[in-house]
Amino acid sequence: MERTETGNPRAPTPSDSQRAKPKAFHKELVPIDKPSQDFQVVALGGSAGSLEGFEAFFQHLPAGTGMAYVVVPHLDPSQQGMMTEIIRRYTTMPVQEVTDGLKVEPEHVYVVPSHKETALERNHFRLVAPELPNGQRMPIDFFFQSLAVNRREHAIGAILSGMGADGTMGVKMIMENFGMVMVQDPGTARFDAMPRNAIKTEFVDYVLPVEEMPNKLLAYAKMPTVKSSTLIESHRSTQMLQKIFDLIRDKTGHDFSQYKRNTIFRRIERRMNSHQITQFSEYVQYLQDNPLEVEQLFKELLIGVTKFFRDAEAFALLEEQYLPQLLQHKQDGDYVRAWVAGCSTGEEVYSIAILLQEAIEKRGKHLKIQLFATDIDPVAIDKARAACYQENIAADVSPERLKRFFTYADNEYTVKKELREKVVFAVHNLNRDAPFTKLDLLSCRNLLIYLSAELQKKLFPVFHYALNPNGLLFLGPSETLSGFPDMFTALDTKWKISRRDESTVPVTRLTEFPFSFTSFPTLKPLPETQAPAVKRESNLSRVVQRVLLQQFAPPTLIIDPKGNIYYVHGRTGKYLEPAQGQANLNMFEMAREGLSFELNNLVSRAAVLHEQTVGQGILVKTDHGNQYVKVTVTPLQEADLLTDMFMVALEDMPPPKPLKGRKYSAEEASQKDARIAELEKELLYTKQRLQTTIEEMHSSLEELKSTNEELQSTNEEMQSTNEEAMTNKEEMQSLNEELMTINLQYQLKAEELISSNNDMKNLLDSTEVATIFLDNDLNVRNFTPQATQIFNLIRADIGRSITHIASNLKYQNFQEDVKEVLDRLRSKEVHLQTKDEQQWYSMRVLPYRTADNFIDGAVVTFTNITSFKDLEISVAATSLYAANIIDIIQQPLVVLDGQLRVESTSNAFAQTFQLIPEQLKGQWLYHLGNGQWDIPRLRDLMNKVLKEGKEIKNEPLEHEFPVLGYRRMILNTRRVEQTENKPFKILLAIEVFEK
Repeated sequence: MERTETGNPRAPTPSDSQRAKPKAFHKELVPIDKPSQDFQVVALGGSAGSLEGFEAFFQHLPAGTGMAYVVVPHLDPSQQGMMTEIIRRYTTMPVQEVTDGLKVEPEHVYVVPSHKETALERNHFRLVAPELPNGQRMPIDFFFQSLAVNRREHAIGAILSGMGADGTMGVKMIMENFGMVMVQDPGTARFDAMPRNAIKTEFVDYVLPVEEMPNKLLAYAKMPTVKSSTLIESHRSTQMLQKIFDLIRDKTGHDFSQYKRNTIFRRIERRMNSHQITQFSEYVQYLQDNPLEVEQLFKELLIGVTKFFRDAEAFALLEEQYLPQLLQHKQDGDYVRAWVAGCSTGEEVYSIAILLQEAIEKRGKHLKIQLFATDIDPVAIDKARAACYQENIAADVSPERLKRFFTYADNEYTVKKELREKVVFAVHNLNRDAPFTKLDLLSCRNLLIYLSAELQKKLFPVFHYALNPNGLLFLGPSETLSGFPDMFTALDTKWKISRRDESTVPVTRLTEFPFSFTSFPTLKPLPETQAPAVKRESNLSRVVQRVLLQQFAPPTLIIDPKGNIYYVHGRTGKYLEPAQGQANLNMFEMAREGLSFELNNLVSRAAVLHEQTVGQGILVKTDHGNQYVKVTVTPLQEADLLTDMFMVALEDMPPPKPLKGRKYSAEEASQKDARIAELEKELLYTKQRLQTTIEEMHSSLEELKSTNEELQSTNEEMQSTNEEAMTNKEEMQSLNEELMTINLQYQLKAEELISSNNDMKNLLDSTEVATIFLDNDLNVRNFTPQATQIFNLIRADIGRSITHIASNLKYQNFQEDVKEVLDRLRSKEVHLQTKDEQQWYSMRVLPYRTADNFIDGAVVTFTNITSFKDLEISVAATSLYAANIIDIIQQPLVVLDGQLRVESTSNAFAQTFQLIPEQLKGQWLYHLGNGQWDIPRLRDLMNKVLKEGKEIKNEPLEHEFPVLGYRRMILNTRRVEQTENKPFKILLAIEVFEK
């Protein structure tokens, strides 16, 4: 007899061949050697059917991984679990149940208790009493979220088989904090609801069968960590990063260059790890070769983790204190306007809508709510518009609000139409698009933390501009208003709730809006250059070029045609000085005395002639006396960013030599020279302007000649058009004859349409299915003759409302069902009985779709299912008869299917072994009682029954049950063959003798 790794005796089982695979797996993978403080924590979450997944995971997991494993089962707290004992059979690592204060260590397996909520704080477990009832608890979400915050990039979550949506919020949090997420392939899960709901979030790295998870897990763990020096050096390559920004902008139209670099790097590293790419340049090439990866990176950069009433204390403050203050000055009929920027999938905006609606009702006012919700991600906006959320929102929304503002169907909560109509969703970029204005509340939570400080400084004036006086600004707990004390007054520093300050905002702040109020294209400023870290340059030619530029290049400006300065090289203080009044960077305004006129002249000439212009001997008054200056203006065409720009170079010149002849005093000579120079400049400027005017007049004359020729040509064309009109008259006569022919064709089409309508009528009548066609107002449009057996319809009822016509059904919700289908655009099916209880019908309501996919009413069909109902009653009676026979038997009896899963049991079996009857059906025989029936002797006996077709007769079996104690049993089986379409069943009878 074999022994397991823990030393317990075990007989061979059907899965022994599979369990031999991990031996080879041990040889292929090298254990990961990591520092203790950087080890990963792997959380495995599962519900119904997950026990098999946990077993398979630890079967295929090699030793020495350097990680810690936390098993988080979603179990009934009233059941005494055997999970710890079961997992010990499949791993050599220490396995223990979590206790309060227990420290997490690598190479350990921890099992979360089902009767407590478990969190991770500073690498220690914390157990707290559950606040929600059993049906609403989400233990996997609870632990995953704390794991994400505590371990960040070292957090790994895995979702296995289970019912419901537990874990979906947790995987978002893990992804937001740069962790990794795996999900069991739904095709291999016994219950696929939890895996499918996790995949729907799109925050999943790998979708795998459980057997392949350990291999992928260790491959991911061997990738370089965030602190890798190679990656950090690569990140300094601004050129590489700019290529990624360009790829994303070309694909999506959005620019991420003003997002925080650390966040961008971490997201890129996550994607690199998921593809096992170690070099930054390799990932850039991968993006260029795979456009889908660009979209995936874009989605990951826009990770929006949100939920209803996130940070419940902050929303409680809004509800109890600040919203009532906001509404107290509103009059009946006024609007309450709010904007949620970065709304993601809509949970936050609907939370605020609920609070506003409740606050207005409490005050008894008649106010109108207008909410704007925007996001850069169009996919998130579409989900927010749909307003359908998984059932796990019950953990965040009270039952009263769920009943009031949501409808529940198909395991989803949908926001009611009355609340959805108050919200306007739009794709909007804060950095590019104009804001919504006249707002009472502006919420921008957990978005600014991803933006650079420069962009944040531009956005706060925008927020101030958008809000009404005393309007509220609602930020995330990690965001600050530092630097803008004159714009907002903090009301709550912990939850970042502020009020717009009514003091006047400096005009200079308003000019820094990142968007443009006009549709005219603006010149792009040169990209801001970041000061590089001081380092030794290895390229000698670049060093020499930089030194030469600093030593010999004259002071130079880069300007646009209006004189706005975009770049400055060298010391220009001798030629320019700040102008009085509002500060600006316009060269013409800042030019010193004597220089402004010449600069205007030279820039104008360069703009008109598109060539370099030079001005020499220009006398400029400086702080240290007069200085002669040479000005060179050069149009730039070298790069897209410099198109239509000008380079202005300023050079000092020696004073001109004095004239020969009579000697003048120094003062007279200076005045005379200055006057002559000024007159020469004016004459030169006048000549240039005159030459320009002459050239423009010549150009205008040529254009007038061209216009005259065009007018003559137009006159000839008009004469030709007159001749064509005569020809058209004849063509019109011919066209009239063609129209008569087309009219005859339409008459034939009409006859064909009548024939088709007759065919359709006979088709509907021949189906013998009662059908009623309704419009959007529930008025009858048409019906088949069979419908008169259900509703008292006559042909004169067409056009009347179906609610005015009596029916023969025992059903009062017909009108509500049709309206629900029209609102949700989903079909609905209901089984109904007639009032005389003689007939049963299956009523199906579907939207009426036109050929162009327009909803123009509803179609209601009634199918007679009386015979099926009679058969169903007969089958139910037979099943009840068989169940009563089993229940009356005083001996423990179990009915198993061909895979040894429980079909039914007698009451004596459940009572004898202290099991809950409702939880037995569908369980594997060896998993009964949380694994108490996993008995090697029982496996041998049942293998003979399955494989060899033998029956067990009076076979003794002894076993020590953890709860019941020692029991001696006599087993008998009977194999019951069924029809060819159904497998056989096994009856297992047990006689029990206590010790």
